[in-house]
Amino acid sequence: MSKRQKRAVKLATVFAAIFAVVPAVNAMHIMEGYLPAGYCIAWGVICLPFLVAGFFSLKKILKENRRAITILAMSGAFIFVISSLKIPSVTGSCSHMTGTGLGAILFGPSVVGILGIIVLLFQAILLAHGGLTTLGANTFSMAIAGPFLAYGIYKLCMKCKVNRRLSIFLAAFLGDIFTYCITSLQLALAHPAENGGVAVSAAKFLGVFAPTQLPLAVLEGILTLVIIIALETYAKAELKSVGFYKEVK
Repeated sequence: MSKRQKRAVKLATVFAAIFAVVPAVNAMHIMEGYLPAGYCIAWGVICLPFLVAGFFSLKKILKENRRAITILAMSGAFIFVISSLKIPSVTGSCSHMTGTGLGAILFGPSVVGILGIIVLLFQAILLAHGGLTTLGANTFSMAIAGPFLAYGIYKLCMKCKVNRRLSIFLAAFLGDIFTYCITSLQLALAHPAENGGVAVSAAKFLGVFAPTQLPLAVLEGILTLVIIIALETYAKAELKSVGFYKEVK
């Protein structure tokens, strides 16, 4: 590796070391046993076509460009570290950043599905963050829905000639928020309110997450932008090789 690449790796290592120390609190991912078996199976089935597409997309990227491995691994590590930073919410539950916007912007949303399910699996087994039975639901909200929206927002902003850095921030910010909207819907479908049904229940869950999640989403947007700026400084060749942008000015 060149000196710049080594400095980028060191920077990422320091970042991970700082944020890897997290408070021991209950996880925001839908926990084990909180969804009925039918819902667990249904969300898992819904995830399958996205994961299959992500597998082939990842295989293609690695086959065509071996230099992408470094940034791909960094994107996965970023998801793991930043989504393990759990902040207590107002009800005793927790909120956290997702980290999936970075990978979606750099590689597209399909690849993030594979990175996300690997992260969620490790968190469920090693950190009791989420659960194995709810893996499908958590994968859909954090590793599929959020990244697809983030990617769509980024591409739309670029097409409309919005400032690139603002586009990155908005993509990561809105992708994070959308993840929690989907999670609230998933919980509401499984636990509808007695009066008002799914709609009222979803609004209540969103109200629970909003006070802590909104500032976290802003922070995620800023962190994602900072990391891409750092990559532009220390890993220009790698960013160009993955097609993030054709020419570095």
